[in-house]
Amino acid sequence: MSSISRRIAEFAVSLNYSDLPDEVVYQVKRFLFDSIGCAYGAMNTRDVRAMYKVLTDIGGNKEATIIGFGDELPAVNATLMNSLMVRSLDFNDIYWKQDPSHPSDLIPAALAVGEKMSTSAKDVITAIVLAYEFEQRLCEFAVPGLRERKWHHASITQFVSPVVAGKLLGLNVDQMVNAIGIGGMHNFTLGCATAGQLTMMKNTVDPMSVHTGVFAALLAREGYTGTEEIFEGKEGLMDVMGPEWDESELFDGLGEKFKILECSMKAFPTEALTHTHLSAVLKLVKENDIKPEDVGEVTIKTIARACDILFDPHKYKPTSRETADHSLPYCIAVAIVDRKVTVQSFSEEKLKDQRVWNVINKIKGVASEEFEKLFPAKQPSEVIIKTVDGEEYSQYLEYPKGDPREPMTDDELTDKFNALSADMLSEVKQKEIKEAIYNFEKFGNVKDFMKILRVDKGV
Repeated sequence: MSSISRRIAEFAVSLNYSDLPDEVVYQVKRFLFDSIGCAYGAMNTRDVRAMYKVLTDIGGNKEATIIGFGDELPAVNATLMNSLMVRSLDFNDIYWKQDPSHPSDLIPAALAVGEKMSTSAKDVITAIVLAYEFEQRLCEFAVPGLRERKWHHASITQFVSPVVAGKLLGLNVDQMVNAIGIGGMHNFTLGCATAGQLTMMKNTVDPMSVHTGVFAALLAREGYTGTEEIFEGKEGLMDVMGPEWDESELFDGLGEKFKILECSMKAFPTEALTHTHLSAVLKLVKENDIKPEDVGEVTIKTIARACDILFDPHKYKPTSRETADHSLPYCIAVAIVDRKVTVQSFSEEKLKDQRVWNVINKIKGVASEEFEKLFPAKQPSEVIIKTVDGEEYSQYLEYPKGDPREPMTDDELTDKFNALSADMLSEVKQKEIKEAIYNFEKFGNVKDFMKILRVDKGV
């Protein structure tokens, strides 16, 4: 039987835009709209500013455009810059089965290589579909997931980014196999990227895997070779990280129903496992008019991994945006205090808000074996708020807003985009970009599309 990477390559090379159902193309546009909005919202974050300075100082061939800023860089570096911008706020999409992932981190690879090659938007859409298809399938490949084995999901992305770039570079099957073998050899990422006190690397490791995947595909185009049995071979992924793998998740139904239709969007700029809990808390405090000073104790019933990731001691004392948006106690406290959770909830000013600190230590997490059995088919949450007067309120939810079973509407997505881009774009420009994205397939050269994304306000 052919190797896993060869079977992936054969599907990727053979997929055409004409194979994509209308609903899949439309969903690509929605995720593109969401991702570009996230990029605008991140333009003034410290990590984006630092990366921007480093990469523009390096310079190089003008092959691809940085979203918003308008500078042109080599496609490899434009990919890194744009992927970091999409990822920086932790507000882009989420898929979580055995493993979590953010497939939209890969969209910048398609845009940058598409620009470099002057390809049509239809070709870019096809590459984005491949990004979601294999990123999401790889999330279900390991049983339990790589995250449970203490590795970060960037270790998955390293196998997919060469496929996205290779599709637009026009690689044949052998070259694509080599690209996967090159990219998958050097981007295994430690789980500490999202453990304890988090740093800027939390949102940077996956863009780095996307970035080097473009480099791998470029090498493969020039005849560079890589390990074909990178998955199943001796001392390959499955041997080193074994023992349980489900190959059927990679290929069953491939090409019949596209995985992008199963991916979620984020209604909050926070770690994915916080979302159902936040939805439940906001519902309780609004419907029952619970004020911060009323709260005596908050119990969050959740799955064990959420307790491990989101309730460790560091999460009760967050000192950075990266730690705060992965701290369920902090996020819940903000939701109770402000009755909303936005990008501004993680500003330096808000991290010093005494009202939040007055509530945070009243919040505790309880792991539930019952909920563990329901995950990941459902993302259950039970929130119990006890007031200082002895009243008790509870709310149970099974999935958050943005889940395919409770999708964000087009209007809600527009509101999110406009809020994220308001400091960078005029209302006229916002409407122009939205129209361009929802007519994306009409661009004969994706470079013409990227030019439209330059901001029209001061940066």
